[in-house]
Amino acid sequence: SIALWGNKMDLSLWPADAENAGIDIFSAILDKAHENLLHDDSELLANHCAKLRSKGGGNVDIIVDNAGFELITDLALAQYLVESGIASCVTFQLKSHPTFVSDALEKDLLEHVDYYAQLDASVYPNAKRSGKKWQQFLKEGKWMCHEDNFWVQPFAMWDMTEPLRSDLKERCDLAFVKGDANYRRLLGDCMWDMTAKFEDVVGAYFPCPVCALRTLKAEIGCGMDPDQIDRAKKLDDDWQTNGRFGVVHFGSGASH
Repeated sequence: SIALWGNKMDLSLWPADAENAGIDIFSAILDKAHENLLHDDSELLANHCAKLRSKGGGNVDIIVDNAGFELITDLALAQYLVESGIASCVTFQLKSHPTFVSDALEKDLLEHVDYYAQLDASVYPNAKRSGKKWQQFLKEGKWMCHEDNFWVQPFAMWDMTEPLRSDLKERCDLAFVKGDANYRRLLGDCMWDMTAKFEDVVGAYFPCPVCALRTLKAEIGCGMDPDQIDRAKKLDDDWQTNGRFGVVHFGSGASH
């Protein structure tokens, strides 16, 4: 839930003025998380994660979107994946250069980790402890960083370039796809039936099992329940674009 709704707090929506910078907006978002979820494949995801845990942990990738607060939620997800035994290694798939100002690069991730690690323990004990732990994960190879030009290109995900596609197919046991722009690429930026199954649209071609964590910021989508779509329309005229609503989608992947 934190990793999903962290995408709502990308730098386009985060309060930029100093007066509001300290307001705890995210807690209010989490309070509304369940009612603003239009589709939830968490049970399918949990079953797949249990299989990975039972074999001693798998290779899990996080296809990162934005630096800043959202990236911190991605680091928290990666920590849970390692400590729970779901992942033996987490690879962060990062942008090779920023197309948008908030796009996360490897250097951004390392700077986020180092910033947390150097915080004053008397003021931010939990954050500092996390930063130190994250540094250790990187040192031990439990976390890896990989930049690729594909993540800043306009191609649909079904046109994923080599050797990236073969790497995901052969190595990756589960990929988390973060954010609206990456989700739009999963759908090829095409207008699908909103109720079309994510498994049929994405799971049928993606090179490995995939979980999409998306807050809606564009007028395309799939895999949503008709009654939930109707509910969202009644609640908010801008339900497709303002980031209020989200989805958790799981697809088995073409290689499985």
